[in-house]
Amino acid sequence: INAEYGVLEQLSGQEPCFSKARFTVRSFGIRRNEKISCWRTVRGAKAEEILDRGLKVKEYELWKGCFSEEGNFGFGIDEHIDLGIKYDPSIGIYGMDFYVVLGRPGYRVRYRRARNSRIGTKHKVSKEEAQKWFQTKFDGILTNKKN
Repeated sequence: INAEYGVLEQLSGQEPCFSKARFTVRSFGIRRNEKISCWRTVRGAKAEEILDRGLKVKEYELWKGCFSEEGNFGFGIDEHIDLGIKYDPSIGIYGMDFYVVLGRPGYRVRYRRARNSRIGTKHKVSKEEAQKWFQTKFDGILTNKKN
């Protein structure tokens, strides 16, 4: 996990967080409370820059199935060195997933602690809107088959 931690810290410029296993799974060799992954939430211009680097690896081409009904999308890459990070033999090569959550201003109403409320259907980001945003923002291409 420490190697992935370094890769993620290099990429985002921020300190990553760890996720721990909730249960012991003998077949996977995982014990309870053992660190199993690391992640980082990035927003704003830095997020767009990292996303652009990730999409460049995919040649700005995503499968339509990558988009959820709530307007979110995600994709994965096989090698982190494709992002422009220098290869280090002590770290090795790792793949990573990118998840993009789109929302409009005022979406916090749903998640805030006091006086939370539902969001109207017209205020939610739909699958079609997310696909259109991807196509206009990054000149992306949507394919019907999985790459």
